[in-house]
Amino acid sequence: MYPVYPYYSRKEECEDLPIPFPPQSQARPGFEYRMIPNPISDYDGYVGSGKLRGKVAIITGGDSGIGRAVAIAFAKEGADIVIVYLNEHRDAMDTKRRVNDLGQECLLFEADLRLENECEEMVRRTMEFMGRIDILVNNHAIAYQTLSVLDMTQEQLEDTFTTNLFSYIYLIKAAFPYLETGSSIINTSSIVGVKGNSGAMDYAASKGAIINLTKSLAMSLVNNGIRVNAVAPGPVWTPLVVSTFPPNTVSEFGRNTPYKRAAQPFEIAPAYVYLASEDSGYVTGQVIPVTNEIL
Repeated sequence: MYPVYPYYSRKEECEDLPIPFPPQSQARPGFEYRMIPNPISDYDGYVGSGKLRGKVAIITGGDSGIGRAVAIAFAKEGADIVIVYLNEHRDAMDTKRRVNDLGQECLLFEADLRLENECEEMVRRTMEFMGRIDILVNNHAIAYQTLSVLDMTQEQLEDTFTTNLFSYIYLIKAAFPYLETGSSIINTSSIVGVKGNSGAMDYAASKGAIINLTKSLAMSLVNNGIRVNAVAPGPVWTPLVVSTFPPNTVSEFGRNTPYKRAAQPFEIAPAYVYLASEDSGYVTGQVIPVTNEIL
């Protein structure tokens, strides 16, 4: 039994709750191909309609998880993709292969986005190979389990905020000179950035900072015609989960939500398509929650 309700386009009664994920753990940053079960990033029921035809999108963390699902959805809508990843080569190649199968170009860049010069180099090479940047999706992240404020070392805090916040700013600074009117910046925040999380306090704080950064940048860039928005997912089955939490926590991941399960990445991706496309041309400075929780 797979832990997803078969609810698409019809109503079904489920007598039993979905089974938990098998206990498992990985070293950071985590690899999607090693997860049991693999996350679902591609949904056959999603058919593109050319909403992003001719666009070029940079997606950080696009090798796996939400980033992979966004890359696939964008490709279905006609966009060429630039995937930036840390060292997850096999996952990145799997995503590239799927984007290419959909008829779109896909460039892979390995980079440590905690370093501003690597952000600048990635953008420079994107312009060299693609010639334009229309969409920037800041999506990569790191998390640590923190059950007490005493767990948060200086090294951990610096890693969390450099990865989850500073690098977003570095990327926006690097891309800004090439973003024309009508471009879109989409930041991945989290529901825990809105409501907090006692088990990952520095992660939650960094995601809250992303929300404020999004709103502030939206006000700053409105006269440039650049829209800035964020997506705040609830729990999603991605490599971040198995590389952050112990096996017993992983096995119960998402069970405390009203749907009694975590989301699959493909269920999050349509929010990014909306924010990247002209459908959201009047929308900036907003945070779209993708969850079944009441906020």
